[in-house]
Amino acid sequence: MASSILGISAFYHDSGAVLLVDGEIIAAAQEERFSRRKHDAKFPSQAVQYVLTEGGVRIADLDAIAFYDKPYLKFERLLETYHAFAPRGLKSFLAAAPVWIKEKLFMRKMVWEELERINKDPLGQKPPLLFPEHHLSHAASAFYPSPFNEAAILTIDGVGEWATTTIGKGAGRDITILKELPFHHSLGLLYSAFTYYCGFKVNSGEYKLMGLAPYGNQHSKRIETYRNHITSELVDIKEDGSILLNMDYFAYATGLRMCNDEKWEALFGISRRLPESDVTQPYMDMALTIQQVTEAIVLRLARTARKLTGSPNLVMAGGVTLNCVANGKLLQSGIFEQLWIQPAAGDAGGALGAAYAVRHIWQGKERLVKTAPGGDAMKGAFLGPAFTFIDIERVSRRYSAPYKKYDDFSSLCRDVAGYLAEGKITGWFQGKMEFGPRALGNRSILAEPRHPEMQKRLNQKIKYREGFRPFAPSVLIENAAEYFDLNVVSPYMLLVATVKENRRNPLPPGYEEMDMHERLYHLRSDIPAVTHVDYTARIQTVHRETNERYWQLIMAFKELTDYGLVVNTSFNVRGEPIVCTPADAYRCFMRTEMDYLVIENFLFDKREQPPLNDGEDWQQMYELD
Repeated sequence: MASSILGISAFYHDSGAVLLVDGEIIAAAQEERFSRRKHDAKFPSQAVQYVLTEGGVRIADLDAIAFYDKPYLKFERLLETYHAFAPRGLKSFLAAAPVWIKEKLFMRKMVWEELERINKDPLGQKPPLLFPEHHLSHAASAFYPSPFNEAAILTIDGVGEWATTTIGKGAGRDITILKELPFHHSLGLLYSAFTYYCGFKVNSGEYKLMGLAPYGNQHSKRIETYRNHITSELVDIKEDGSILLNMDYFAYATGLRMCNDEKWEALFGISRRLPESDVTQPYMDMALTIQQVTEAIVLRLARTARKLTGSPNLVMAGGVTLNCVANGKLLQSGIFEQLWIQPAAGDAGGALGAAYAVRHIWQGKERLVKTAPGGDAMKGAFLGPAFTFIDIERVSRRYSAPYKKYDDFSSLCRDVAGYLAEGKITGWFQGKMEFGPRALGNRSILAEPRHPEMQKRLNQKIKYREGFRPFAPSVLIENAAEYFDLNVVSPYMLLVATVKENRRNPLPPGYEEMDMHERLYHLRSDIPAVTHVDYTARIQTVHRETNERYWQLIMAFKELTDYGLVVNTSFNVRGEPIVCTPADAYRCFMRTEMDYLVIENFLFDKREQPPLNDGEDWQQMYELD
């Protein structure tokens, strides 16, 4: 009889659910995709229902249920932290304590109540409910689906129970944690403090800070000054990559803010940027400085991991490992010969790691390493819901939406490739939804990478977001080396590399002193829509083995234009989770200035669609991130 394990993450941010059957990932999804609330932290009822339905498994049939952290240890940290910093932080303690006392201390009871609601009947004999530690869940999510028999494991995030960073070793079915950094010293929280001070939303806007960093002036004295302030006042960086934060400057342990605004203003000479206000050069320089400091810390941690484990392979998870610029620097460093990063590196992926930890550590089941096709056990991260032609036709009837249905998918690809080449923007919805924060070609908005105005159009007319935000290329793996200095696969869009020198345009004199928008819209290469201001790109390599239909489309574009890549951005607007259903996709299509929508073999032309009268003010529906 097949062994089934349900993994759950919930109650902090990015809740999700995963189903393992005999060690194979059957289904995985984040709750936000169903609830339509970005970073939804509530119990993932809809995600649980989806993964169980997809696997044909009832709750009563499960061999085990795994929750991704230990609530009692978290509460212990809460109490000890407030005791250590008393009387500071009393207000935030009084705000947090009732939730813990009423709910989180009784997590086991809460989980069973939620599962009984899903089951619609009291559960008779319940499967074991197990609670791996938070960073063990991250480590398991990184190692067990990786293509390596053994590897060093690096996990970096804000905080789990106590740990903020761990170094471990994976071998066969075993994981050993060798070193950990305890709260309140945290690289993730350090980066989030700068996210907050630069005017972006914590636990959501960190990638904006990363995207803003290249606008910093490398040669400015301000960069040197900021770096000195950070390394002399804010953080003591040890040779092994561990850090000690000066808590006089931070408020997250005692208050409801990330940092002591007054002390930061005195240190850096600028006040906290107000959200949605203009981004001036000092904040660009601040973003660049903390990005550089973060990269230096990650490299030191990697060297320590290599020294402690002796392994040539490294696997990574935790929210900080979504910093694809740092990942690219780590790859270039040569510290490790091979690198693999969990595509759902944040808390949602903790559900996967918890399930894996139960199977291999608690149950002692042997691990089967999957090396091909695709190079890992993640199935390209295409683990969410898929929809039928009947589902699509139902949406068409609901909105009286005319469409063209193709019997031949290759003909559809040729037509869409032609539209892209004309500068038309197309929503692309195919197969199973991605697990993790990146759209990888199944829930994507696609565009022409050579168009000089495309970045501006996508930001202003489609995504409705900040103009400085870059866009990623999806490139055929066969052609990646023609465009980028990259000699490894990057299927999950987690590595940044530079655009080939022969494709770059020279920068004008005084480029770094120019206004942001002057720099932004300078034609930096022959693929300007995916070339950031520092000649880099966040790359997704597209593999026929894991995404045949997306590969076919890009190949059709190449046959037409001789360029084997397209612009790929997530199928959503600012503040909205990535679309899940055909109805989500159609509404997003109609609310933006996209030209075409493709759902499976169905093509919707914006010019033919009736007005969308759904009675929703969508700009008020989503909280800006």
